[in-house]
Amino acid sequence: MSSQSGNGYKIIVMGKLKLRGKDLINIGYPQKGKVISIAIDVMLKYFKRDRKDKVLQRLKTILKDPEKYVGDGIVGRIAEELITPVQVEAKQLETKRAPFTIFGENEIENEAKHQLYTALKLPIAKAGALMPDGHAGYGLPIGGVLAAKEAVIPYGVGVDIGCRMCLSIYDTPVSYLDGHKDKYVKMLQEHTKFGGFETHKRINDHEIFERSEFKEIPTVKKLFKKAYQQLGSSGGGNHFVEFGIVHVSDEHNEFNVPVGNYLGILSHSGSRGLGANIAKHYTKLAIKQTPLPGEATNLAWLDLNTHDGQEYWLAMNLAGDYASACHHDIHKRLGKALGLRPLAMVENHHNFAWKEVVDGEELIVHRKGATPAQKGVLGIIPGSMTAPGFIVRGTGNKQSLQSASHGAGRILSRSKAKRTITQSDIKKQLKDHGVTLIGGSIDEAPMAYKNIHQVMSHQTALVEIVGTFTPKIVRMDR
Repeated sequence: MSSQSGNGYKIIVMGKLKLRGKDLINIGYPQKGKVISIAIDVMLKYFKRDRKDKVLQRLKTILKDPEKYVGDGIVGRIAEELITPVQVEAKQLETKRAPFTIFGENEIENEAKHQLYTALKLPIAKAGALMPDGHAGYGLPIGGVLAAKEAVIPYGVGVDIGCRMCLSIYDTPVSYLDGHKDKYVKMLQEHTKFGGFETHKRINDHEIFERSEFKEIPTVKKLFKKAYQQLGSSGGGNHFVEFGIVHVSDEHNEFNVPVGNYLGILSHSGSRGLGANIAKHYTKLAIKQTPLPGEATNLAWLDLNTHDGQEYWLAMNLAGDYASACHHDIHKRLGKALGLRPLAMVENHHNFAWKEVVDGEELIVHRKGATPAQKGVLGIIPGSMTAPGFIVRGTGNKQSLQSASHGAGRILSRSKAKRTITQSDIKKQLKDHGVTLIGGSIDEAPMAYKNIHQVMSHQTALVEIVGTFTPKIVRMDR
């Protein structure tokens, strides 16, 4: 419970203990800035069971030598505010946009383009791009790429941090997908888990859980149990695990697989509850620290030179690595069920931010629903449940900030898809393409997505095609 004291500071009730702003002023804390509010919030959150005299002594110790506590996962924010108070003031957008390029502009809705235009007016924006699968999102549009100076935008990364594609290629006759279809359907039913409630009965050990971030970052520490339980599971929505046909067309491919057709497992999922909660927490902090005009609210950023900015950066990278661990667990389980070792694995992620050099300057490149496409870097661009995906090699195109699309992109919103598409429409599409679907919802119907071939035609300067993946048995959330 909290209330306002006469001097304007919060009074925090911690059990029987009341901690007032004037208590901190009396021990020497400055009245200017936000340090008193920050200190009270931290003490309430992490030391609420301590006696008042112990809390004040701890605060005195931090005040005496704040440099000693910079970087501390719990009281680092107090120390940082004592040393260099964060100036919270409303930010204004620039009148001119940073340089940008839009690929496949005629097939992209205006709302998505306007979201990019707004992002390009941020004071931190240096360059941007929009991929041909672009459509509206929160903050940056899906397919949006933005290079920023010394700052990271949580909603520029996205809620599903580190969402990725992962493909395993097996030397097995593709005819088995038809001849033994029931066997492959059963494998997906038994060895994949989807949504917010399905988890594996037996969780495999993984080194990701030894990472220091789970011990040192309070927000992440609270998510350890959820992350552990959800390892090897996939999200809802457009996430999937599929058996299909891999056709390798480039004889000079980096994964050393001869030209031909192979059995493939393709998965698409992200960092689950871990990433979603990290995004939620740090977006709130960003909105408080860099308030922006209404249309740009979701583009609030964290300064990478601050405690919160560095903490988010570490948490984001952990979530990205956790997403990779989930995919490897999925593929390990299915590989064991197949009794096979893969010839090769190809994977890439989006919904992330990277430190990269752009025109000679180190910037933070956000790719929200965009695939990294540096020269020679492999990636996977999926179509829909009835359309092929593409194994690609990046060309390092500077106009796209070395990026490409992350899929076909939506042509219908989820609500419009539900209003206009029927189950019989979906069944006909599946039958026409020889695809078996387990789960799935109307809003993920193939007709809700753009034509992947048209999307690929708009990015011939961004990627080279190495091979294709044609889905045959698809598992999604119910």
